[in-house]
Amino acid sequence: MEARTQTAQMIGSLLVALAIVAVAIAVVTSRFGSTSAPEREAQEERIEQRRELFEQRRDAREERMKERERR
Repeated sequence: MEARTQTAQMIGSLLVALAIVAVAIAVVTSRFGSTSAPEREAQEERIEQRRELFEQRRDAREERMKERERR
């Protein structure tokens, strides 16, 4: 009888461990996403383009301000 109880407890513990691993994988995947390398590169490219556009606008704004000060 004791062996049966230990077996049941072992199976229960393994099932709980598998559930914990499954939840951990789901949380990590949802947090970081499962993006592929090309998707990440495209994302980084868009970020870089936005940064460049921001810098161009900032430079243009500064140039306009200098022009106004000269007048």
